[in-house]
Amino acid sequence: MKSPQTILRDMPDIAKEISAEVAGNLDWVGMNEIEMPVRIEDDAGNLIQSTALVTAYVNMTDPSVRGIHMSRLYLHLDNAFSERALNPCTLRRLLRSFLDSHEGLSDRALVRVDFDYVTRRPALASDNVGWRRYPVSMIGVLENGEFSLEMGLEVLYSSTCPCSAALSRQLIQEAFSRRFGDAESVDAAQVSEWLSSEEGVPATPHSQRSAAEIRVRLMPTFDLFPIVELIDAVEDALKTPVQATVKREDEQAFALLNGQNLMFCEDAGRRVQAALNADERVLDFWARCTHYESLHPHNAVSVVTKGVDGGYVAGAGAPVRLGNHRES
Repeated sequence: MKSPQTILRDMPDIAKEISAEVAGNLDWVGMNEIEMPVRIEDDAGNLIQSTALVTAYVNMTDPSVRGIHMSRLYLHLDNAFSERALNPCTLRRLLRSFLDSHEGLSDRALVRVDFDYVTRRPALASDNVGWRRYPVSMIGVLENGEFSLEMGLEVLYSSTCPCSAALSRQLIQEAFSRRFGDAESVDAAQVSEWLSSEEGVPATPHSQRSAAEIRVRLMPTFDLFPIVELIDAVEDALKTPVQATVKREDEQAFALLNGQNLMFCEDAGRRVQAALNADERVLDFWARCTHYESLHPHNAVSVVTKGVDGGYVAGAGAPVRLGNHRES
């Protein structure tokens, strides 16, 4: 317990008492990678507990002031996430408290929460269920009384190269001709047995784990974050999300999905683009599909945006809209 001497003692406040050595406004100032437990309300009615890394920023409108009150930002965060689950309403109230505690210093505030959304997903064919982890970002900005909301996530999937598949089919066709080309008639049972051997499938197309990184600007709302709906929309568009629990029947079903959904990174980007364009809640989006090539030591990448005026641009990194500013 603190002693009365500690509580009443005067201590220097350099940020308040001494003006800035070089005057100037600051676009953003605050803290990032703040460790904080959070509870997330998703659109499926679940309350998920997770550990988050949080960014808390305000701007500085008075060029002469030395610094902001960083401890106030932390205490507001701690109070908000201790009392309430993470949802758009919580972020809006939190940002308002940032500005109220920096009255006269700031007129714009931002909070970003990065966490892992962990959920159970069913197997493709068996009755099993397994855990999947999806990295998610929630970003709220309050500027001139206007609240804007952004969400980011990553979805892992498998991609099988259409070119490699065609080349593999050619080799299988040639092997078939060598084995049965001279025969006047072919016995179906004999062909079936041959196809089940390694000789019958001398080549297979290359596949690789791939990632779709998504950033969406959402229509201002106090509804729950569409985490599950957005994950489902992207996975349904790509058709080949990676699996958690896999028995032999699940692996066979996954092989079938890959064979039915051959795709270059360009195909993947267009699938994601179409899915996000179909969601009326998404005002703008940026998406990058990366295929971690098994053939090459480098990756194949496509980037798509919605293409709205003043919106996301297809830069090298994932953009994060910070009010009228962007951070890569």
